[in-house]
Amino acid sequence: MQVYEQSRVVESQDIDHLNHVNNIRYLEWIQAMARAHWTSVTTLEQRQANVWVVLRHEIDYKAPAFVGNTLRLKTYVSECAGVTSIRVVEIYNAHTQKLLVKSKTKWCMTDPQTQRPKRIPNDILTIFD
Repeated sequence: MQVYEQSRVVESQDIDHLNHVNNIRYLEWIQAMARAHWTSVTTLEQRQANVWVVLRHEIDYKAPAFVGNTLRLKTYVSECAGVTSIRVVEIYNAHTQKLLVKSKTKWCMTDPQTQRPKRIPNDILTIFD
């Protein structure tokens, strides 16, 4: 299982009316992590021939993050079968190592021309083993 990581510092525009990171911001970060990981491990040709679409997000919010917190974001693909994969994103407070958010997203591989589901090609499967 290949793990991809990034860090980020929580900024004022990430905060909601309760003075902690807005849940929509977490969703944006989850999707951005998926894109960044996908881009980092694939070729341009692979990205042009294969497009992922979201089927389902599950997000567990375990603890809040606040302005100035440094976060460690970690993602990996936990499962691939047929036309779908499950991607996990975990977000930690980098200082305390406390898990703040854990998500599982079910993605579907599609053909960019037909926009229909297609089986995940072997060259993509080997990347996420």
